[in-house]
Amino acid sequence: MRVVCPHCLAVNNVPKKDSYKKANCGKCKQSLLDTKPMELNERNFDEVIANSDIPVIVDFWAPWCGPCKMMAPNFERAAESFPLKARFAKVNTENEQNLGARFGIRSIPTIIVFKDGREVDRVSGALDVNALSSLASRYAV
Repeated sequence: MRVVCPHCLAVNNVPKKDSYKKANCGKCKQSLLDTKPMELNERNFDEVIANSDIPVIVDFWAPWCGPCKMMAPNFERAAESFPLKARFAKVNTENEQNLGARFGIRSIPTIIVFKDGREVDRVSGALDVNALSSLASRYAV
């Protein structure tokens, strides 16, 4: 399966397994098992979405948004359970207004799940760890 490196954005081919002990990027050699949410912007968004065979769960947020700040630690904790099963990413709609407009983001936080290059699910409002994990589990490979 194709996986985008969260560090250098190189596309890696990784064998599909139930679990992974080690998986490093062929280009930068950093771990593909890193679950820290990626920062997406107009330059890298389409590349990451199109080249990921695993679902990409994107949090559209803004730094001034109280519920967004409350949900951020939950988003990071949920991501820890899905190494190479789902990629968690964030889009700062304050800096990336065109992406917010492109996806019709009317309220934040809004979580959009992308699979096979297209939107498959959307949830608005702050979610707890269990709700985020449940959402990711529905689409994880």
